[in-house]
Amino acid sequence: MSTRALPDASPTEATPVSLCAREPHVPADRLVREMVPPPRFDSVRFDTYIPDPNQPSQSEAVKILSGFADGLGGAHATGAGKRRWFSRAPKRTAPAGPRGVYLDGGYGVGKTHLLASLWHATPAEPALKAFGTFVELTNLVGALGFQQTVQTLSGHRLLCIDEFELDDPGDTVLVSSLLARLVEQGVALAATSNTLPGKLGEGRFAAADFLREIQGLSAHFRPLRIDGEDYRHRGLPEAPAPYSDEAVTKAAYATPGASLDDFPQLLDHLAKVHPSRYGALTDDLTAVCLTDVTAVPDQSTALRLVVLADRLYDREIPVLASGQPFDRLFSEEMLKGGYRKKYFRAISRLTALARDAKGLVAQ
Repeated sequence: MSTRALPDASPTEATPVSLCAREPHVPADRLVREMVPPPRFDSVRFDTYIPDPNQPSQSEAVKILSGFADGLGGAHATGAGKRRWFSRAPKRTAPAGPRGVYLDGGYGVGKTHLLASLWHATPAEPALKAFGTFVELTNLVGALGFQQTVQTLSGHRLLCIDEFELDDPGDTVLVSSLLARLVEQGVALAATSNTLPGKLGEGRFAAADFLREIQGLSAHFRPLRIDGEDYRHRGLPEAPAPYSDEAVTKAAYATPGASLDDFPQLLDHLAKVHPSRYGALTDDLTAVCLTDVTAVPDQSTALRLVVLADRLYDREIPVLASGQPFDRLFSEEMLKGGYRKKYFRAISRLTALARDAKGLVAQ
């Protein structure tokens, strides 16, 4: 573990906060309120999605999803969200035919951008639309209980689920049961997912896996393939090399609202905070500064880091680091294992945030 000399704060400097000193508690009602596209996707729309001209499936996806959003503009769910916390919403008959879409594609092709655009384009007030990752949805069930979650979401017009976790059979069954109940109430669904462990590459296995895992719900989803390369590496420069401990520490003190932590200590702290609270852990931060970045020691630690990377990326919080580069966070064994897609996503997102942090270091 590295040590660093802390500079004396000048009148124009602010002492950075420490993530390791934060132990946020998130009430259930905040989990519900925050089921909207994350800050990074506040302003995305279908017309801000830039299709790769070499991938016609991307343009086709925009056209189909735009039409899907227009089709959700009926009288369904008007005002139901106002009473969803304490009373049972009246049962509605689900429309015939596919009532959901599943976006099938590799990481970095813009699936979350398109999913958030669908949320924004759906003609309903925000209280009648929900957007969250699979993990956030399971956390909501854990906080409210299954029946209360059904009642809370049954008045919605649309539920968007990003990164449906096909590698967790127990949670897949739980969420599939929840979605079945919501479909009965006429709620429209949209989802993206991770591929199952053991599947090679980003090929066409994902749609078949998804539809098989949700079994009885498969008829309600129209698979929509989105081909392409990771846009975060499309024409962009290589990630910046790590900085020195001194440069990272100096930048943290010079950046109001920044945090400063020793990376191994932060990994230890993440084990003490439930992943549903990692978003709250980053509240009000303008940058995250990390010293002594090293490879993660085990799979459990790695998966927690993936969640934190997702929350930082969602909130567009730059990450400035010393130590090893982010593409060396995970061992070769991890990158070849069942969770490799998550690890490659984390590397991609942390690399993007490292680029964003270059301006924090004095030239």
